[in-house]
Amino acid sequence: MTVDTQTADAAVPVSKPGNAIWRQASRNPGVIIGGSVLLLMTLIAIFAPFLGTVDPVNIDPISRLKKPLTDWFLGTDAFGRDIYSRIIYGARISLIVGAGAAVLSIGIGLFIGLISGYFRMVDAIVMRVMDGLMAIPGILLAIALVSLSGASLLTVMVAITIPEIPRVVRLVRSVVLSIREEPYVEAAISIGTPLPLILIRHVMPNTFAPLIVQGTYICASAMLTEAILSFLGAGIPPEIPTWGNIMAEGRVYFQIAPWIILFPGIFLSLTVLGVNVLGDGLRDTLDPRLAKRV
Repeated sequence: MTVDTQTADAAVPVSKPGNAIWRQASRNPGVIIGGSVLLLMTLIAIFAPFLGTVDPVNIDPISRLKKPLTDWFLGTDAFGRDIYSRIIYGARISLIVGAGAAVLSIGIGLFIGLISGYFRMVDAIVMRVMDGLMAIPGILLAIALVSLSGASLLTVMVAITIPEIPRVVRLVRSVVLSIREEPYVEAAISIGTPLPLILIRHVMPNTFAPLIVQGTYICASAMLTEAILSFLGAGIPPEIPTWGNIMAEGRVYFQIAPWIILFPGIFLSLTVLGVNVLGDGLRDTLDPRLAKRV
């Protein structure tokens, strides 16, 4: 009887939490749609040299302001440059800025949030600094930093990252404030577990789920901010094709050549929408209060 019970128990496969989360995420429409859009844009950015028709910076005065679906798929701009090729290559900049800003802000914010949430004496000082940064509009702070440091891809990425750090810090801090009072954390302290090990093993894993969701929103916001900075002339240098630069160069010719703004705007909107939908799907999957029971 006992042997049969043990054999039956051994025959039952144990479902790992990661597998359950993956199965639940694969059934979420938001994760499927948003992930598909983001994957498509990533593939477009990676294979831009093969998908592009001509050099995106090649100037052809004879072909300036050509309409779409003539000799050029999406038309040309005022310098005769192919809009299609510039959009394809511009996807690289937007995705790099979005992913880079998300990774940097989460990495820095996670470290500061762990320290601030666990140590009460440091918390007051750190949070006042974060409140001061949040009081400054993010776009204005980014414009000021780019103006002082000069326009480049790295400068724009850092300028977009800094305003996002306080939001990550506040998110991590709120999780740490609740986790540090849990019995298993107090037990780890009582047996003399080193503090870095407590933070890494017991506290930090509880921040992963909300940080993944927050990272998607930061990525979408960073892509929009980069486009705004480029549109205002305070972002990526004009010679580098980005969706914001393309729209900025086309605003003068909007009445006679609206496609210069229309097509990069569509790509930007679809990418940001896809990332936001992915974030909503991940939130529904990772949050036990919102996840559907299957």
